[in-house]
Amino acid sequence: MDVGSLILNLSQIYQYMIIAYVLLSWLPSLRESFIGELLGKLVEPYLAPFRRFIPNIGGVIDISPIVALFALRFVALGLISVIEMFI
Repeated sequence: MDVGSLILNLSQIYQYMIIAYVLLSWLPSLRESFIGELLGKLVEPYLAPFRRFIPNIGGVIDISPIVALFALRFVALGLISVIEMFI
């Protein structure tokens, strides 16, 4: 496995974690479970800066995870491109 595919796989795993965390937010009892708390500890530090700058739509709908997913993908692909230039 080369470095590019490793970065891509790790970013995809983290994307799935973000999606799972967002889905758990619809079910508060699951968010309070061990898995929900673990995902919160892993995902919230990444989502917090996006939430600070992106307001909720209508005060209810939080689109910051969508922007965070795009940013994660963009950074991962950019990092892969830079690494492949030097390898």
